Amino acid sequence: MKTALIILGLLALLGVTVGWGIWGWQQTAGTAMGFHGWLAMILGILFTIVVGCGLMGLMFCSSWYGYDERAADLSDRNKNG
Repeated sequence: MKTALIILGLLALLGVTVGWGIWGWQQTAGTAMGFHGWLAMILGILFTIVVGCGLMGLMFCSSWYGYDERAADLSDRNKNG
């Protein structure tokens, strides 16, 4: 029951967010974006992609070098006493 309420609440939050996004999109439909707006959007997208790729690379390097296994081994050792 608790899980169903959490899922229902998250779905309601998603619905409100999507509705707000659609409303905002319709409110700005006739607005033109200048050079600086396009530049800021392109730089923001590129920065987001670079950060995402960097974090994924760190995750793979962590897995390749075995840092994840050592952390899991320590947690298993603490559970067993």
